[in-house]
Amino acid sequence: MISVGKRVLWGVGTARTMRPHWALRELSIPYETKPILSRSGETQTPEFSLINPRQKIPVLQDGDFTIAESGAIVSYLAEIYGNGSRRLIPSGERQRAQWLEWNLFIAMELDATSLYIVRRHADLRHIYGDAPAAVQSSKAYFLKQLGHVDQTLRKGRFFLMGDEFTTADILLTTCLTWAISLDVPVHDSCRTYLERLTAREAYQAALVANAPRP
Repeated sequence: MISVGKRVLWGVGTARTMRPHWALRELSIPYETKPILSRSGETQTPEFSLINPRQKIPVLQDGDFTIAESGAIVSYLAEIYGNGSRRLIPSGERQRAQWLEWNLFIAMELDATSLYIVRRHADLRHIYGDAPAAVQSSKAYFLKQLGHVDQTLRKGRFFLMGDEFTTADILLTTCLTWAISLDVPVHDSCRTYLERLTAREAYQAALVANAPRP
């Protein structure tokens, strides 16, 4: 573990900001929240633009180190602060490769290529344009790709990597809750998995921390 200073997490209110809030809670890491929202103008202030020129949330400041992108943040936290029964990353080389495969698959195929397209052209169609064909095809693609998750979970796995909770479960759970909120269908095995994961104490605490402030 490296020595660091104050930790500040910028961002609340989305599935992606939920991920670092959850990882921080799982690892019992104290931190301060800057509850800024996307598309509110708060990510475009001079102060935040200096922290992240891409003007996106979430962003983690860990002492003098700054990192953005939710998948990268949770992996960083696990690498630096994970220990004992709360590693969030498997230890074996091949297991770590499979863990990385899950992380990239979820971030690309379920999040960016599917759910975000639905969000852009359904919830945010007033910004990006109404594209019902793109929405429907993205929902279908999501369900097709989720079939790989369904097959894995139906093998009796408690978590994606077997008996060990990892950051891949954080990414998947947030995608599943996001999908349901967008009326995207998910498999029964995924709903059962979701019930288990969202019952975790750290998840419930993160849910409160990630809620937009009044």
